[in-house]
Amino acid sequence: MERNNRVVFHIDVNSAFLSWEAVYRLRELGETEDLREIPSIIGGDESRRHGIVLAASLPAKKYGIKTAETVREAVTKCPDVKVCPSRYALYSMYSQKFIKEALDFSPMLEQYSIDEVFLDMTETIHHYDSPVQAACQLKNRIRDKLGFTVNIGVASNKLLAKMASDFEKPDKVHTLFPEEIPKKMWPLPVRDLFLVGKATQKKLELLGIRTIGELAAMDLKLLQAHVGNKHGQTLYNYARGIDHSLVEPEESLNKGYGNSITLAKDILTLEEAEHVLLSLSEMVAFRLRADHVRSSCICVEMKDTEFHRSTHQRKLITPTDITDEISKTARELYREAYQGIPVRLLGVRATDITSEEYVQIGLFEQEKREKLRKLDASIDKIRGKYGRDSIQRASFLKGDIDHMTGGHRSKKDLE
Repeated sequence: MERNNRVVFHIDVNSAFLSWEAVYRLRELGETEDLREIPSIIGGDESRRHGIVLAASLPAKKYGIKTAETVREAVTKCPDVKVCPSRYALYSMYSQKFIKEALDFSPMLEQYSIDEVFLDMTETIHHYDSPVQAACQLKNRIRDKLGFTVNIGVASNKLLAKMASDFEKPDKVHTLFPEEIPKKMWPLPVRDLFLVGKATQKKLELLGIRTIGELAAMDLKLLQAHVGNKHGQTLYNYARGIDHSLVEPEESLNKGYGNSITLAKDILTLEEAEHVLLSLSEMVAFRLRADHVRSSCICVEMKDTEFHRSTHQRKLITPTDITDEISKTARELYREAYQGIPVRLLGVRATDITSEEYVQIGLFEQEKREKLRKLDASIDKIRGKYGRDSIQRASFLKGDIDHMTGGHRSKKDLE
């Protein structure tokens, strides 16, 4: 087992979307009914029964309603369930509020998703009586000040902290230090180990592995033979509580000509990722044109569900501010770097900024670029006169992806 002096918190908002919706309705709209105390769900359109359940209240869960099932299925289980459409701009606002509170405890914060963060407390823990006291203080501050609850896992690394935060909910602090692994983690079902999906669970159960402890005692070579070398090594380490990944504060892509998004749910396919990258590129290109500059280098940033962050960039022969070129480059970069692992953060950044107009391409290619440039100029003009959402690509008219921010809806969703 890994032993060190690090102290890491994993902070997870309890039923985030539903809690944030409830707080907003109570505090801002003056409603008296608390969504958390009645059968209620977030997601979809009640009248059409479309969409999936993104969050469910505890009373709703007592009817067997689960996240990721369809709204239609949820209504069948509980005809009186209150269905509330999702509002990502609202959730983003509350996400930033709880992040701000966490930053008061340590500047070493890594946002894992819209409702989860890691906090490295190693350098600031001496300000508190104990790690548990610090976590309880932060948990209670968020509850009392912001009106919603969180679970905080306290451990010596990110993996154990995340495992600990999944113990009994809501509004709890749990520890999982190396010496606690045999008692608290090893008896758990193997499906509870981070990164053990349904397919891996079935493979392990066929080998007679049903608990995390049994996985920890398994022969590494045998495990790798059944789930692959890389994944097998990762699961082997995780079952023993070993995780050397660091808490990495975000380098804000929003500074300069960049746009990034920590997504509300994992990106599982190339098609989903490319849709987000197109949206991010729209904003980056728009800002370049607004400042009358061009970029000679496009960079794509990714953070996957194994906590790994990576960047991939390409120098351009000719500086550009064209949406189509930036988007095409970003998507190609992502395909080159794609490892088949679900992704939680995506970003597009334009660097090597210049105001030069020089080109190094042929006549016919230049003609094509000028047509694209005129198209972008026309779109910018329409958006400038009638608003950012007055014109957008057809692919963004349906679904939850905002056409210029990569995921979070605009402020009109709050209305």
